[in-house]
Amino acid sequence: MAFVGTYLNFPLKSEEAFNWYRSIFNPEAPMTIMRFSDTPMAGNLPENERNGVMHATLEILDGHKLFATDMLESMGHEVKVGNNTTLNLNIESREEIDRIYAQLSQGATEKADPHEEPWGYWGVCLDKYGVRWMFNQIPSA
Repeated sequence: MAFVGTYLNFPLKSEEAFNWYRSIFNPEAPMTIMRFSDTPMAGNLPENERNGVMHATLEILDGHKLFATDMLESMGHEVKVGNNTTLNLNIESREEIDRIYAQLSQGATEKADPHEEPWGYWGVCLDKYGVRWMFNQIPSA
């Protein structure tokens, strides 16, 4: 089932932020964290970034999910207004991702066309109004 979540980017503060949000919204809510150290890319990262959060998930209110990642200086990432918050569209079909992406990316200032990544079909764009959209295909069960 398709859903929309909010994706947040932090400068190596994702875990700290999510622990804080969890304490506010629901201290009992399950939280998942995948670290860069759990991935093959860990060996290419400086020591201070290896334990950073590659992907975190936390349900906050009525099924709304927050997602997060730590942006890494070693990869040229810089957290700024415009890339710190993203509407994350989790869609069942590639065709629907391609259709919506084609429209939202018209006039976009930054974009990565949908393509295959290790976790699945993914893309992102900063639309002509400065809203950042991320596209992920929901894995079939």
